[in-house]
Amino acid sequence: MTQVDTRPPSGGQDRSTPDGGVPRGGVRGKGLSGNSLGLLGSATIGISTVAPVYCLTATLGPTVSEVGLQMPAIFLAGFLPMLLVAFAYRELNKAVPDCGTSFTWSVKAFGPQVGWMCGWGLLVATVVVLSNLAGVATSFFWLLAGELTGSDSIAALDGNKAIHILTTLVFVAIATAVSYRGITATKWVQYALVGLQLAVLLVFVVMAITKSDQVAGSLDFSWTWMNPFAVESFTAFTAGLSLSIFIYWGWDTCLSVNEESVGSTRTPGRAALLAIVVIVASYLLVAVASQMYAGIGEEGTGLGNPDTADNVFAVLAEPVMGSGLGVLLFLAVLASAAASLQTTFIPVARTALAMGTYQAFPASFAEVHPRFKTPGRATIAAGVATGVFYAVMTLLSENVLLDTIYALGLMICFYYAITAFACVWFFRGELRRSGRELLVKGILPGLGGLMLAAVFVQTMYDMWDPAYGSGSSVFGIGSVFVIGVGLLLLGVVLMVVMRRRSPAFFRGEVLTQETPALTVEE
Repeated sequence: MTQVDTRPPSGGQDRSTPDGGVPRGGVRGKGLSGNSLGLLGSATIGISTVAPVYCLTATLGPTVSEVGLQMPAIFLAGFLPMLLVAFAYRELNKAVPDCGTSFTWSVKAFGPQVGWMCGWGLLVATVVVLSNLAGVATSFFWLLAGELTGSDSIAALDGNKAIHILTTLVFVAIATAVSYRGITATKWVQYALVGLQLAVLLVFVVMAITKSDQVAGSLDFSWTWMNPFAVESFTAFTAGLSLSIFIYWGWDTCLSVNEESVGSTRTPGRAALLAIVVIVASYLLVAVASQMYAGIGEEGTGLGNPDTADNVFAVLAEPVMGSGLGVLLFLAVLASAAASLQTTFIPVARTALAMGTYQAFPASFAEVHPRFKTPGRATIAAGVATGVFYAVMTLLSENVLLDTIYALGLMICFYYAITAFACVWFFRGELRRSGRELLVKGILPGLGGLMLAAVFVQTMYDMWDPAYGSGSSVFGIGSVFVIGVGLLLLGVVLMVVMRRRSPAFFRGEVLTQETPALTVEE
């Protein structure tokens, strides 16, 4: 049994969920298109946001350079805190299926200030990811065009800064337009793009394992690859774990579409767990197959080669799949980046929508398009912010852009950990009711939060060193630390500004914190 507060909140209207539950006090309907996504659609959007093919080509090399043959073990280790945090998201969504997700839940657990900063962490992390994805999509677009035409000069257009920026802005505009037109349009685009990614990865895995005894440096499979305790040092382990956590980021988009899902209290949580399982299975298969085929050497196609670490599939595509099918791997990376670019607009727009609805952001962000039922103003704002951020960072310095991406892990751990702890505190009065309640609402989320908090602290410590990231520094402090902490402190400044503009929210009068005892059957 679950008991909820059925009183209408101050200044708003309670929203009953499609499957009969009543969210806990203070949440509001926002006018989004309900019952538009089922389990498969939600899980597909979650997988798409993670961008598995792009993440793999960008992290296989760096992970091997940190942990060597233990790469599959590190992928498993990164999966664990994500799985634990997913339980927090599922349980919180059952009680409060609100598209503001981490923002809304942390407000209800810890109050307006912590909640606002949690929402800010999600927003700034997403804008950084969006700009990076757009840049990757541009690079692979010109690389694929060069492969299809056989022209090196066309492939080299990506090196022209003006053309690169203009192409990136076109990709951002297209993704913004698709997201603006509604969740149904998003869903059908994603079915095709995610299907292509998973199919190409499966072909790659089969062919890499089949050919693994035909190349110099190839290795026989060993179960010791799955042992995380075989990593040589704790520093190497945490560095690899930080990379591993990054490649799982985005599955929580399944929860951002909860108000648009069929069965909003249950379907998004199940979709998130399904998405994570599909992703970890894909990562493990590709990690093992790549290691068996290429080995971890530092020359040629070896995964430890520093010259190819940033784009492993560009080197392995033709040797593994041949010149004909190899092009499919380039296409899959482009599809992965483009698909994730489009779906990553979902959490940022809906978090901004929720923050506008609850007066934590200017009221204009609460506007929903009357025809498409999407957060139109928030989606356009996210697109503009992404385009401006990428253009400015690229023109300013590619080192600054690179360090911004390195700082991303800090924001991810920040808001995931707060959400996990919010689950434990929000349900604190229910943890003694049964062993299940204690496990899924207390122990598992709490462990996930502690793991991510530890990675957050260790990452901050590592970022202080100027050698972290591009090697740049500001007054002797690593520029990655300056950017990561600076972006979070910018949130504090903006929160102070909004506190003056919207005192009711920060007094706890708009989104209430009540967690009453239970009445509605689960």
